[in-house]
Amino acid sequence: MRVFTGYFFIILLLPVFIILLIQLSEETSRVQSFHKVLDKNIQVEETNLSQSSFIKDQNGKIVSEIHKPMNRIYVSSEKIPEFIKEIFILSEDRHFYEHAGFDIAAMGRALAVNIQANGIEEGASTITQQLARNLYLSYEQTYNRKLSEVLYAYQLERMYSKEEILELYLNTIYFNSGAYGIEAAANTYFQKSTEQLTKAELAFLAAIPNNPTLYNPITHFDQTKARQERLIDLITKEGFLNNEEAIALKGESIQLNPKKRIDLYPDYITYVESELKDLIAQSEGFTAQMAEADASQKELLEKNLDTRVNEVIASGIVIETALNPAVQERAVQAVKRYLPYKDIEGSATVIDHGAHEIIALVGGKNYQKYDFNRAYQGYRQPGSAIKPLLVYAPYFNQTNAALSEKISADNICFNGYCPKNYGEGTYGMVTLEQALIKSYNTPAVRILNKTGIENAFNDLAKFQFKKVTAEDQRLPAAIGGFSYGMTSLEMTNAFTVFANGGNYQPARTIRQVTDLSGKVLYKWADSPTVVWNSTTVDKMRTLLNKVTTSGTGRKAYFPSPYIGGKTGTTNDYHDFWFIGLTDKVTAGVWVGKDNPANIKYVESTAPHQLIWKEIVSGIK
Repeated sequence: MRVFTGYFFIILLLPVFIILLIQLSEETSRVQSFHKVLDKNIQVEETNLSQSSFIKDQNGKIVSEIHKPMNRIYVSSEKIPEFIKEIFILSEDRHFYEHAGFDIAAMGRALAVNIQANGIEEGASTITQQLARNLYLSYEQTYNRKLSEVLYAYQLERMYSKEEILELYLNTIYFNSGAYGIEAAANTYFQKSTEQLTKAELAFLAAIPNNPTLYNPITHFDQTKARQERLIDLITKEGFLNNEEAIALKGESIQLNPKKRIDLYPDYITYVESELKDLIAQSEGFTAQMAEADASQKELLEKNLDTRVNEVIASGIVIETALNPAVQERAVQAVKRYLPYKDIEGSATVIDHGAHEIIALVGGKNYQKYDFNRAYQGYRQPGSAIKPLLVYAPYFNQTNAALSEKISADNICFNGYCPKNYGEGTYGMVTLEQALIKSYNTPAVRILNKTGIENAFNDLAKFQFKKVTAEDQRLPAAIGGFSYGMTSLEMTNAFTVFANGGNYQPARTIRQVTDLSGKVLYKWADSPTVVWNSTTVDKMRTLLNKVTTSGTGRKAYFPSPYIGGKTGTTNDYHDFWFIGLTDKVTAGVWVGKDNPANIKYVESTAPHQLIWKEIVSGIK
């Protein structure tokens, strides 16, 4: 009874609606008034369909597809074959070019069928109504929604030409398998563009949207093929094909070539997406606003930034990166190979220091996308790996001391702080060179005290370590005692200063971001910061080289035009580090447990050094 009542009111309302439109079309003033009411209550905003975005490696190859929220590749009307346009018009809305958004005759026929069936069996939606539903409404089967659909369709017809509506329609309809629009469907099922499809393939795809579940080509190929042939019969009957053409199209073999979503190198790609957020924040002023905002304002800005990032991704972008797939794969395998222990993890970062680009990044042994990424999210105590940055380089730069200058390596206490050398050894007076390459602790503390804690930390601040705090400015920092510590990405970034003459510029994964037509939207505008003079850097390069030839980093050594680095071990053997550089790259490796625990049992094998050597020695 409720269904019958609904139809009764629909039948009553439709003539009233039609009479209104006729009267309004005759009386201009009333048309304007009616349109004003529609404009106020039925708002058809400018249509910006979401599209897929892509991440490319340094060779321009797609390594990741981002579908937020839909897999859609928008294609303009001139790139959509007329053949498939005619199929959809004849099968879905043969009066498309004649109506104003809704087809009164078709609605009448549908009402008759539905009343007889005592339910909604036939919808009579035009192409414009289907577009309105896809853009603005739900798929709820109610009469209120149906009336709204008619009004939205009418508004769309006022705003867009028929060709524009058809273009939008063919870019919004669902083809199953996550594909929205004809271009995504062509790519998903055949790995071709729409323009490359044969007429038989076009007709096959046209069979899907009528019922994407029933006509899913992957699970119901035969049913999809049967509907394709019915569509071919339909357009043949209407004179768009002759019988010979129809027979040939139906007889053409349809060979699906399903495409899996590209989603490679999760360690690296996860960081690229994080860096994209930083790039947008800096480019659009969010970073500057957050620097001056209070806690509640920062929370709101963060939400707005997330919204903006999603908008940019949904608009369809190409993120061009510096990813070197060969180096990335070698780095991932090296971390796995040298860490066979169940609960010991590792991370690695490789930077082309000449180009200031991150070419590889490993977030863990068996990293899955969006897991905790140890390379840029794992803050750990740096141990002695911090000494070149906080102790020796600031001292050389301030005093111009010679490598042969001597300093005590015996025990020392400063106001109750009494650091010890590894193994609690004492070594008397040693040269600065020996102090670094043997990684003695007490000389490092003495040197930091001579330089001045404030002076040394002023130098360190230029590397923009995110979690270095004011509380860290004390003598234990000389041997890696920090509140939170650093990530392996941060440490590797900082060590590039020794490859660039004392100048520091943060390395990035993202080269530029463009729209799908190639227009540049975002690009980093970094510039170098002078940290130390060239004389200081020359001395440090000599010391770092000797660490690998005769010091604590010998297991990382391999013949190279230049090689240098620094080891780091934290208290109770919780962390092992090796940060080093060659003439081509700077790379850093961290090894430890996620929940810090003693791993002295791997010290003799030096996995951190072997991982580093495996990665870097293969870079030509």
